[in-house]
Amino acid sequence: MNYELAYSTFDENEKKAMYDVIESDMFTMGKNVKQFENEFAEFFGKEYAVMVNSGSSANLVGVAALFFKKEMPLQKGDEVIVPCVSWATTYYPLHQYGLKLKFVDIELETLNYDIEELKKAITPNTKMIVTVSVLGNPNYFDEIEKLCKENNIILFDDNCESMGAKYNGKYTGTSGLVNTYSTFFSHHISTMEGGLILTDDFEIYSLCKSLRNHGWTRDQDKNSPIYDKKGDDFFEAYRFILPGYNVRPGELQGAIGLQQIKKLPDMLIQRRKNATYFQSKFQDDKRFIIQKEVGESSWFAFTLIINPKSDLKRDDVFNALKKAEIGYRIITGGNFLEHDVIKYFDYEVTKSENASYAHNYGLFVGNAPQDMTKEIDLLVDSLKDL
Repeated sequence: MNYELAYSTFDENEKKAMYDVIESDMFTMGKNVKQFENEFAEFFGKEYAVMVNSGSSANLVGVAALFFKKEMPLQKGDEVIVPCVSWATTYYPLHQYGLKLKFVDIELETLNYDIEELKKAITPNTKMIVTVSVLGNPNYFDEIEKLCKENNIILFDDNCESMGAKYNGKYTGTSGLVNTYSTFFSHHISTMEGGLILTDDFEIYSLCKSLRNHGWTRDQDKNSPIYDKKGDDFFEAYRFILPGYNVRPGELQGAIGLQQIKKLPDMLIQRRKNATYFQSKFQDDKRFIIQKEVGESSWFAFTLIINPKSDLKRDDVFNALKKAEIGYRIITGGNFLEHDVIKYFDYEVTKSENASYAHNYGLFVGNAPQDMTKEIDLLVDSLKDL
């Protein structure tokens, strides 16, 4: 391929970190994971971080924790508002825990919630709003946080695509009671596979630590609020208190994360430089709608949606990209309502026209923390004669 969807960001530092773990002969979750959690939380200004084996598991464990908190836990059948466009595992844990999903349409320009539609979707039954800042682009968090506060609604921020983005100077992935991140290969930092949960709530933190680790009491802080310690150490070492999972990360992931988090500021700068160049090439191209930046995007990727006023055919775009050996794919996971799996869900839809249009007439190409001038020029050249 001449223009990939993603590129490796590993160098000798990550390789050495992995070799050090190999030499230690300690691969299961340990000191590297703990240190990475601490540094990740500090970077984003939150009290607590819990690392798991993927962003999908972060969503699963985060949703589960909200069902086991002592005050006003979520319950089966509760209504949760979600955007029509996101990745599948934004939605799966909500379904798996018996929540009713209410899908709200997006803005075609930003690809995030249409705020007016979101406002209309809220009812007395709404217990949670899930935000997804699509492909690095922040939601209007001032409006959403206000809605949550006024209506006593939990905010769950799935920030798996948008590490390092900011809205009004505040990092996305820090506004929710639960905030989730992915450190998969193609994301802003990579631990190969991995994810994290951020929160300021000690009870949520304690629940997440138990739920990722068999639902037992091991690894709980001495002042954990989720159980009362008993006197028998023999049974206490294998005491199960929650119906949990085994979604722990390994020491390799923690060690790599410690190297990657150091690089994040510079990698974000390069992604934004690439975005400025991409915008300069496409902002006047009336054939396409490109993503309108809200706040300070961390630019996971670059989207192209065929303008409804254009006669351009998406298949012609695809053929041109294939010929130029440029990678492309659906925007995030597209409109989730158009996937077969939706038949298993308990859900309703307020509106989905823009999400469907983006699903059927849009695509994205990659961005990376390296100079993408050559690749973007190739993209422009491949599309110029359509």
